[in-house]
Amino acid sequence: MTDPTRTAPTLGDLIARRYSRRDALRGSATTAATVVLGGSLLAACGSDNGGSSDALPTVTATASPTTAAAGTRVTITATASDNGSVATTRFSQVSGSPVALSATTGLTTSFIVPGSVTGNVIVIRFTATDNLGQESFADVNITGTASTLSFTAVDKNRNDRVTVPAGYTVTTLLATGDPLASGVAAYSNAGTDADFANRFGDNGAGFLYFGLVASGTGIDVSNSARGLLALNNEGITQAYLHANGPTAPGGVRPASEVAKETEAHGVSVVEVAASAANAWAPVTTSAYNRRVTPSTAVVFNGPVRGNALLQTAFSTDGTAGRGTIGNSALGASAWGTALTSEEKWARYFRRPSTDNARRTAKQVYALNRYGVTATTGLYDWASAAAASSLYARWDAQATGASATADYRNEPNQFGWVVEVDPYDKAATVRKRTALGRFAHSGVQQFATVAGVKPTIYMADAGQNEYLYKFVSNTVFVATDAAATDRMAIGDKYLDTGTLYVAKFAADGTGTWVPLTFGANGLDASNATYAFADQADVLTHARIAGDILAATPLDRASWIQRNVVTGDLLIAMNGNDARTGATTNPASPRAYVDAPSAQVGNRNGHIIRLQDANGLPDATSFTWDIYAFGAGADLDATNINISGLAATNDFSGPEGLRFARPTSASGVAAPLLFVQTDDQAYRDVTNNQMLVALGTGALGDGGSTAAKTITNNGGTTQATRIGAALTATGLKRFLVGPNEAAVVGADTSPDGRTLFVNIQHPGENGTAAAPTSNWPANQTGAASARPRSATIVITRNDGGVVGL
Repeated sequence: MTDPTRTAPTLGDLIARRYSRRDALRGSATTAATVVLGGSLLAACGSDNGGSSDALPTVTATASPTTAAAGTRVTITATASDNGSVATTRFSQVSGSPVALSATTGLTTSFIVPGSVTGNVIVIRFTATDNLGQESFADVNITGTASTLSFTAVDKNRNDRVTVPAGYTVTTLLATGDPLASGVAAYSNAGTDADFANRFGDNGAGFLYFGLVASGTGIDVSNSARGLLALNNEGITQAYLHANGPTAPGGVRPASEVAKETEAHGVSVVEVAASAANAWAPVTTSAYNRRVTPSTAVVFNGPVRGNALLQTAFSTDGTAGRGTIGNSALGASAWGTALTSEEKWARYFRRPSTDNARRTAKQVYALNRYGVTATTGLYDWASAAAASSLYARWDAQATGASATADYRNEPNQFGWVVEVDPYDKAATVRKRTALGRFAHSGVQQFATVAGVKPTIYMADAGQNEYLYKFVSNTVFVATDAAATDRMAIGDKYLDTGTLYVAKFAADGTGTWVPLTFGANGLDASNATYAFADQADVLTHARIAGDILAATPLDRASWIQRNVVTGDLLIAMNGNDARTGATTNPASPRAYVDAPSAQVGNRNGHIIRLQDANGLPDATSFTWDIYAFGAGADLDATNINISGLAATNDFSGPEGLRFARPTSASGVAAPLLFVQTDDQAYRDVTNNQMLVALGTGALGDGGSTAAKTITNNGGTTQATRIGAALTATGLKRFLVGPNEAAVVGADTSPDGRTLFVNIQHPGENGTAAAPTSNWPANQTGAASARPRSATIVITRNDGGVVGL
């Protein structure tokens, strides 16, 4: 309350006061909680409009902690008093690496220590101003240290829940069947639900977060509180989709069951948003929400468009198709679209051996090479053919007078990279045929810059299949990254170019060989397979790879690029068909991992690769093996070559994702999330996710990089290996529930949120006897049928996940 008897100090009074107190208040800006007089002397002249004293405000400020690793949240708490005369308070940064303060007014603020701040002192100032305009401030110093994996590694376990380190929280964001549109009933999870065209699909796999502006009506790739998840729905857990399980095989499947099963596949685009407390939820009424299912209209672009190989009774001119299926990995283009990969598509088609007599020898060879050989198809959808051509097309037999009278060519409509615009649900989905047809798994675009040709790296996930890359004919124009017609930009860069396949040499070098019609035996005179044209080469890229003697790999899966080193990381899930006689430099192990008696690369590995001079259009590369999956107890010389311990041993790597470079977890030594979809180690632990602090650099094996492995049967194989991994550089972060795969991860731009997919929990159970109750049991709820789900993981202190 204002004192009416008090007069304002004169200018002389203020000067005298300042200098009489100078020594007591000066302090040093390099010590914590220092109080210093600040502000303008003249600001105090005039009448006293508030407060009962002309004493300077007394301020303090303390930080917790004062020494902090990158990604840690630091909280600053301040006090300010002067007999009630303090008018305003504020926080500001004085020096050090720039940080984002959570609040600039009040008595509390916080920030996350950025990456690359080792030894750097961040100085935050708290300032109080009284009613006379007098100021005092306190500086707080926070010393940044290098990134570390500060969490305690999770133990291997076979618990039916998601286990994460202490200090972290898991919540379920979306689960199979959750509504994506207004008016769609909540999912009962009793097998009676329908309308999966408007529900979250099943068996989530690869996905990415695409940022939205805060209002939700535009693009802001940096927004960490509102965005879209574009997510693959790779398959289904059939037993739990129906009230009493699926109708017994052997007859005609009910169309209602087939409709539900097909529509649960494909891609889901879902808007998600976070509260101020970073609690996430789907926006079920969002205009962006969308399903791309096996029924969705698609068009073909690129060299195979309109070719006879794509002609069907539905698309007699070979330009259109319906939907996408079996999608595994998902990447992003430089212009803001999702690139999703069709992997497990061949298994859905019916084509018994009796169809061979109706085919040419060339057609039979191609169909067998791609695995279109099932007697009924995985779920016998073709048995419901009478209900709709949507189901008739899963019968790939040549039953009509020509290809336009049946669906003999329907398998050729799958196995492509599919482009979807998550920001525009009206944009027609495109299949990019210039990128080749196979069991697409990994799909990773080179970090496109102006003047460089966009390049897409891709993996064929089959056993003993190959690694590919596509190099566009057109150099990138920077303004195309912000174009509004994103699919037209995809047309520009993805419809013409050169497809290559990789050959690995034992000395750590390799060659990209072009799949070009008329060159290197890819022509009509080839005795193995007589190619008709470039469309034939691209449609049968696997056969072209055979002829070019590409290097057979151990189920090449997801691909990620380390933006710091430029290295590509390529997961090799494992290969039960690998023998000592069939190893090669990039697939060097063949061994027995008890209790199985199977010889093979049971545990998989991760390859590092970089194109010559870091140029994505180079035709040569160098490579080594970053990590060998293995149990910690296996032979250190020939199997557990990376020196894995109990805190980081793993098997079956499939999913890879680097943290985003917009956060502390994505710079300097960026975090790599390694996810497993594995059978070999399930006798010890459920599938898991590990976090690597950086991935070293290609060639860090030094003098020990050249390695000769002795395999089962005594055969030897020369290969190239990286430096041994350490317990501080690689840790187990998560273990999933029973029978689930951990497949798909992404961080928010600020790194404070980690999204993870848990796929097919309880996959071996039945509706009557589920073998998992996740995710209902994650929070102690009553038992329920298991559901695939996308979860959110956050650090309890608000810091960056993983650091």
